[in-house]
Amino acid sequence: MRDKTRKAIQFITNPRLLLCVAIAWFITNGWSYILFGVGSYFGIHWMVAVAGSYLAFLWLPISPEKIVTFAIAIALLRLLFPNDQKTLVVLKKLYEKAKNVIKGKK
Repeated sequence: MRDKTRKAIQFITNPRLLLCVAIAWFITNGWSYILFGVGSYFGIHWMVAVAGSYLAFLWLPISPEKIVTFAIAIALLRLLFPNDQKTLVVLKKLYEKAKNVIKGKK
């Protein structure tokens, strides 16, 4: 159990993966928080309206934002760090596990 926990923590705290998740988060969410802040500070109503409505959508339970964020992060990881085989192998194993679980339910 400790070994699995340690491996999970090492995987999650991988600096390359964290960088890709941060970039993906900015692509999917970060721009709206910045736009909302700038629009509120300078009183630009259309910025507040656009950012506010997108942020409201993000907070809905049906929002696929987290799935999209991690999909972008994985794509960025493959694009920016193609030689990071350690992380990519772990992701490939997780993908195969998920695929087998889905096949088993059919």
